[in-house]
Amino acid sequence: MKTMTCSSLGGPCELEHRAETADDIIKAQDKHLREAVKAGDGSHAAAREAMKGRWMHPKKSLDWYNGVKRAYAELPVN
Repeated sequence: MKTMTCSSLGGPCELEHRAETADDIIKAQDKHLREAVKAGDGSHAAAREAMKGRWMHPKKSLDWYNGVKRAYAELPVN
């Protein structure tokens, strides 16, 4: 299990996401952004829009995705 924060994934806060894979970390960030914006947290709106764009245009977002995968792979297991 490894940990990445909202901010390390492009968001505005330090909420920690813990998961077994980079893909699960990305899914946790997507859920966090959706819930934060739905709850009225405007500070997460820009990151949410960027995430929505990545889901809708995955080929354009491959650099971001591969960067997250590399960063996750380099993290120590905790």
